[in-house]
Amino acid sequence: MVEYYLNFAGKSVIVTGASSGIGAATAIMFAEQRASVTLIGRNETKLNAVAKKLPNNATSLILKADVTTDAKKIIDETVNKFGKIDVLVNNAGFAKYGGLTDGKFLEAYDALMRTNMRAVAELTMLAVPHLAKTKGNIINTSSIAANSLPFDGRLLPYYVSKAALDHFTRGAAMEFAPKGIRVNSVNPGPVLTNFIENAGAAVNPDEIAEMTALKRFSTPEEIAELILYLASDKAQGMTGSLVVIDNGWLLRP
Repeated sequence: MVEYYLNFAGKSVIVTGASSGIGAATAIMFAEQRASVTLIGRNETKLNAVAKKLPNNATSLILKADVTTDAKKIIDETVNKFGKIDVLVNNAGFAKYGGLTDGKFLEAYDALMRTNMRAVAELTMLAVPHLAKTKGNIINTSSIAANSLPFDGRLLPYYVSKAALDHFTRGAAMEFAPKGIRVNSVNPGPVLTNFIENAGAAVNPDEIAEMTALKRFSTPEEIAELILYLASDKAQGMTGSLVVIDNGWLLRP
């Protein structure tokens, strides 16, 4: 739990990909800091499990939705419930294998860009009129994959999707600055979630930890704390920032 100086009382926050991992930790922390939180995910069972971890006095909207098809529903139902949007956390995303030589690159690329990039753009565009009213902000969950080489070439589509997201973050920050809307991203390295397993990677997690300078994974809560900081008034001078939290992954030769 974030116990320091952040208070989101009266704020309305959307967190996509909130059924597990970074998204779940982020939604819980916002609720602990008294925000009204919309939790978005495709798995209703997992969403309800996260909802049980919210504080008893939390104000929340648990919404089963797919960011690739339900963007308008997500925005409309949040505004109907809470009357406004102050923070949009574009966290939903995944990885999928697809190499150039095995003929699976385009299949993976299309699927990943649809979720990791296009859905972010659509949600952002729909949220902007509401964020302009509140002088709110957007945090995108990117990755150190955006500016490093794949340790497995079959992950190239994922790396491309996150590089695109970083450029989108900076471009949106420039465009929205006159509206008073800040846009930033967090770029994690290895995090202790089911992300690697879901990608179908046959990789030993201990071996990945050894590839970082600090020889460790981050926890979802570490990333969530950074997201809350970026969303707070403490970060009022930050926009277009791509904040790396990778245990020194990018320091490796």
